[in-house]
Formats: sequence, C-alpha cells, structure tokens
Amino acid sequence: MRLIQKIPAPEEVCDRFPITESEKKKREEVLAELRHIILGKSEKKILLIGPCSADREDAVLEYVSRLAVLAEVVKDSFLIIPRVYTSKPRTNGDGYKGMIHRPVASGGEDDLVSGLLAVRKLQQRVIQESGLFPADELLYPSLYPYVADLLVYMAVGARSVEDQEHRLVASGMKIPVGMKNPTSGNISVMLNAVAAAQQQQRIIFNGWEAQTEGNPFVHCILRGYTTMAGESVPNYYYENLVKLYDRYYRQNLSNPAVIIDCNHANSNKQYDEQLRIAEDVMTSCKRNRTINSFVKGLMVESYLVDGAQMIGESVYGKSITDPCIGWEKTTELVQKVSEMI
Repeated sequence: MRLIQKIPAPEEVCDRFPITESEKKKREEVLAELRHIILGKSEKKILLIGPCSADREDAVLEYVSRLAVLAEVVKDSFLIIPRVYTSKPRTNGDGYKGMIHRPVASGGEDDLVSGLLAVRKLQQRVIQESGLFPADELLYPSLYPYVADLLVYMAVGARSVEDQEHRLVASGMKIPVGMKNPTSGNISVMLNAVAAAQQQQRIIFNGWEAQTEGNPFVHCILRGYTTMAGESVPNYYYENLVKLYDRYYRQNLSNPAVIIDCNHANSNKQYDEQLRIAEDVMTSCKRNRTINSFVKGLMVESYLVDGAQMIGESVYGKSITDPCIGWEKTTELVQKVSEMI
C-alpha cells in the first residue's frame, strides 16, 4: 500500500462549503416530516428519486431544480427526497465509482481530496438551488462526517448491508437509513442489519472510540434479487410485503417500515417498468391497511434523459451507470402515483 495524500479533516471541508442557519432550520423540518412518516404519524409517502449516480454537477442541479417544482405540486402526497448518489459500488471493481473518485487531469490515479470537495459542494448547491435536501448512499462510512449536516437520508446498498461497519455507523446517525436486501435476496441479512443499527453500539470511528445511541429510524428497502443462474427475482409483490411485515414483528424491530426500490432486480433493470411497479405497490397498499402503513415509500431511478449511455457518448443528463427514466416519464410517474395515495 502506498500512501498518497492525507485527507483533510471534516471541519476543513465543511467550512469551505457551509450550510446557513436558515438551511439548518429547514433541514430539521424535513427530518421531522421524514420521521413522522416512518413513525406512522403521517399518511404521506416518501419518494427517493434521482439519477443512479450523480455524475456531473450541472445536470444534477438542473434535475433537482425541476424536481423542486414537481415536489411542490405533489406535496400533499409525497415527501420528495432527491437521490444525489456520489459514490457508486461496483461488483467487480471496474467502471465509474462515483464523483468521489475524481480523475487527475493528467490521467491515471484519482484525486480523492478533489472528489471529496466536489461532493460537499454538489450537495450544498442542491440545497441552495432547489430547497430540497438530498439522500446519498453509505458506501464509505468514514466519509459520512463530511456531509452529515446536509443529508436527510442514507441508503446502505445490497453489497454493503452485510458489513459490520456499515451497520454500526448507521446506528450512530441522526437521519433515517434504509438497508437494502442483499443481492442473494436473503431477507434475514437485511433484518439483522436493521436490528444491529437500531441498537446502541460501541464502535471505532475515524480514529475514535465512540458510543452510538441506536437509530430507531433504520428500516428495510426491497430491491429484488438475483439467482445463482443470473435471473432477476422481484420482491415487491403483495405476498412479499405480508411476509416481511410478519418477520419484522417476529424479530421485535422498532417502527416497521419498508421502501420499495422500483428498479434494479425488481424491474430486471428494465427502467420503463418503474411506473408499473410503483402502481402495483400502491395497489397493494389500497388492498390492506396494514400494508399501507408498512410501506413508507418508493425509490425511483430518474434523470433528464431516458436510458443509459455508453462510455464516451457524453450525453447531458443521461445516466452513465444504470438506465433511468427521463424527465417526461418522471413527471408522469410522480403525478399518477400521487393520485393513488
């Protein structure tokens, strides 16, 4: 291992791109509403929506600015939280790894310090220019303090949900955290992650021994799974929701809650299926009051342009990782599903 450069302390980065007092107040209001939804004190649903990965600042800012207008239209049905995912897990280590991995101009190695500053700046500008507060994926737990005062939601991905550090750091967070089912589809793994994160934990974090308080707002995200033969298997159906609700109670977890990821293995990455899946989930909610209170919202992958682009295409506002629905289909999905709540 070759040491390259020392990463600046969180305070140094946060001071470069600070949050204002009025933004802090607004963020607390959004967090309060999120917690009310998870606690079942609000009939609104959460909608986590945005690009598969936040690849470029200008396109992401245009997207969230449009999203802010749409959020106002459906505010009585949805609390919209933009996905601004700045780190991207890779199954085999190849490919785009997120904005945090910013290539050096001369090529070759990544400049992680520059990437860290770019991440903080983007999340701050999302708040300033849209008034919305972002969600990100907890890929690198040690980087959470660099954006902790900006985010209102974190997701732990299918490849990270079994990791001890992710679970224990989530137990110390002051924001809701969603635990995805692993790619194998093992529901016990996801529920054990929720259980660990809801408890108080003694952990090592960024050079400190720390005591967490436990996070009662940690919950499940169903994203489908993949068989050994490589086939995608959805797990958003009514029967899946009933079984998961039963498992929640048998394991005596706090605040039963699930969010349905409408893409990934639930759609077999057929991004156009996301509207149908969202409608199916809302239909399940209409059939059963218990399921309606259990399902707290949806996750949708959406950007300015339909689909995904190949390396070197450089299409503004089109995903460079998983395919997403474009803006017209996004508007249709949000408006149609909001009418079902």
